[in-house]
Amino acid sequence: MIIQIINLSPVEVFKQYSDMYKIYRDEHQQGITGLEIRSIPRRLSQEVQNIVLRGEVTSYMQDTKTGETNLFILASIKELKELSKRILSFGNEDLGYNISNIINNFEGYDLKKYLIGKKEFNFNNAYVMGILNVTPDSFSDGGLYYDKDSAVKHAINMIDFGADIIDIGGESTRPGSEVVSAQEEIKRVIPVLEKIISERPDAIISIDTNKKIVAEKALEIGAKIINDISGLSFDPEIADVVKIHDATLVIMHMKGTPKNMQFNPSYDNVIEEIYDFFYEKIAFAKTIGIDKLFIDPGIGFGKRIEDNFEIIRRLGDFKSLGIPLMIGISRKSFLGKTLNLDVNLRDTATSIAESISIKNGARIIRTHNVNYGAQVCKLLNYLT
Repeated sequence: MIIQIINLSPVEVFKQYSDMYKIYRDEHQQGITGLEIRSIPRRLSQEVQNIVLRGEVTSYMQDTKTGETNLFILASIKELKELSKRILSFGNEDLGYNISNIINNFEGYDLKKYLIGKKEFNFNNAYVMGILNVTPDSFSDGGLYYDKDSAVKHAINMIDFGADIIDIGGESTRPGSEVVSAQEEIKRVIPVLEKIISERPDAIISIDTNKKIVAEKALEIGAKIINDISGLSFDPEIADVVKIHDATLVIMHMKGTPKNMQFNPSYDNVIEEIYDFFYEKIAFAKTIGIDKLFIDPGIGFGKRIEDNFEIIRRLGDFKSLGIPLMIGISRKSFLGKTLNLDVNLRDTATSIAESISIKNGARIIRTHNVNYGAQVCKLLNYLT
């Protein structure tokens, strides 16, 4: 059973759900929300509907192929709070508490704080993660920082320009890329990590890897964040390493692998599929005791152009997970294809998309041009 709060104010989103649940179009209004409970046992969904009928909200049911039911409730946040209390009072504590927790996640999204290294991150603000590709073949800057000295110099420059985090990657994850061995990743990443920390001991370093052995080595040296593009799907033991080192974990969504992810990806409901993936992975990470998490919906990782735009528009629909959102839009091909821009001419488009993403809920922007990214964050932190 998975619970999600959905913003139905955008007309196209309301239309999507009204088509699914046969909702009357005259129900649409600004500020309207939906609470969707997916894969709920039919008997329980009928009990909830009976409770709903005693209030002033409206509910809709949809049977699934598995014999379970999806339940959709139209209500304001205030009405959903009252509904959770009524469900509790009728004796269904698990569902009542789960709904209440989802509401608290949604309302308290901007109140979360993490202490990473010596820096406190307050997520009513947005922060910058600078990209450092120590690879010969990354899509934007492959080869530019493959040399250790060039990589370290670039990292220091990004810190001076305002990067809150430096994300070092030793394996290209561009579409069609091949897997690199853990030994090769270590060879590329660890000397750069060691040198950056020697020059800037308080620097917050993230390692972009999906391999336990690489994560373990980096955390031992002083990295604070592991950014796993597979979302614990390739090597779940990464989670154990993160826990042991009391580190922070980024869980990203990707459909397929970098080699095949852009071979005709498709979704019935891209937001729902990504949300459900995160719901499961967050529960697993918390079960083993990881307290500091980010989620990244994986722009460009097994997504069509229209999927990427829908994710950016609807980032707020992930807030009820209660985990700060990170997003990586920088110079990606969906921007180039939409605007007919070469990869090195996409920084302005990147900044615009990052601004909209922050407005919609992103709290970490992973970007190549840290100078622009820092300006975007600083302005929006003042304006919002």
